[in-house]
Amino acid sequence: MAKTLSHYGPEGRAKMVDVSAKPGTRREAEASAFIAMSPAVLKALPGNAKGDPLEVARLAGIMAAKKTSDLIPMCHPLPLSHIDVQVQPCENGVAIRTRVATTAPTGVEMESLTAASVAALTVYDMCKALDKGMEICHVRLERKSGGKSGDYKRRLK
Repeated sequence: MAKTLSHYGPEGRAKMVDVSAKPGTRREAEASAFIAMSPAVLKALPGNAKGDPLEVARLAGIMAAKKTSDLIPMCHPLPLSHIDVQVQPCENGVAIRTRVATTAPTGVEMESLTAASVAALTVYDMCKALDKGMEICHVRLERKSGGKSGDYKRRLK
């Protein structure tokens, strides 16, 4: 069976997928992002004048997951049962990992990806006075479970 883009109708116009006939089941998604920065910016993270950039980014990621349907036109508003955002300094930057869960009739991949993206953007915003050359990269879905399409896990390259 050939896969198709589900957010287009027969006329080629964008549409929201009708999930009203689908049962609510447990669905979970994990995403990640990385923001590359200089050693000087990494060293300055704990003393940032705007507050703790990593904690602010963690909270921004949580808030973003809850607002995904306001940002992505064809996303359904979902009752999220769990959001976890981890923001950790590491060699050459900050690693972000998110996990979002629901018991809705559609998945939470976009919520998890949105949380990772906004957390990375928040780190950038909090640190841009020190270095505007930081780079947000590797925003990606790591894993998802539940739903008709089944489980997915990113393969290591």
